[in-house]
Amino acid sequence: MSETPQIDPSIEAAPEVDELTPPDRTLMGPGPSDVHPRVLRAMSTPLVGHLDPAFIEIMDEVQELLRYTFRTDNRWTIPVSGTGSASMEAAIGNLVEPGDTMLVPTNGYFGGRMRSMAERAGGDVVTVDAPWGEPLDPVDVERAFDEHQPDVFGFVHAETSTGVLQPNVPELTDIAHAHDAYVIADSVTSLGGVELRVDDWDIDVAYS
Repeated sequence: MSETPQIDPSIEAAPEVDELTPPDRTLMGPGPSDVHPRVLRAMSTPLVGHLDPAFIEIMDEVQELLRYTFRTDNRWTIPVSGTGSASMEAAIGNLVEPGDTMLVPTNGYFGGRMRSMAERAGGDVVTVDAPWGEPLDPVDVERAFDEHQPDVFGFVHAETSTGVLQPNVPELTDIAHAHDAYVIADSVTSLGGVELRVDDWDIDVAYS
């Protein structure tokens, strides 16, 4: 007659933890960042399913607010459930096809990330150079366009790694469109902090 094995009750017991009480911090980076108490209250409201008519209404309102924030009338302004880098990948993955040439900056970390994503999408990457801590010079951008004739031009509006804001954005987009290239603007750090006008500046794709 065999004995029934005894189970150690400590193995089955769930760990005891206190109620979640994160410390109160002041967040000064591009993300995560502090949010208004009204936003926190909205995040505590009941969940609704993604097929619920109420969800569709909320999504429409979110899109309307995003269009206002980006200063665009583009109906395809949408939230992406992910990080800024996820939005970067969505932008590059939808514009850069195998064999396309993409022009990217070298004046910060996230220009380098643009490069790696474009390469993974099968693009041929060329660069426009500027020292870290300095913006792109439109003269250098135009010279790079004349030399390489890229299909897509990406730039970082405010480079998180250096804090540098790129001026002369309409001048850069004019150069790109004169060469029949699309323009991708990384506005992860700049959106909501400094002026960004997607339609007026003729930016084809912007993400944050």
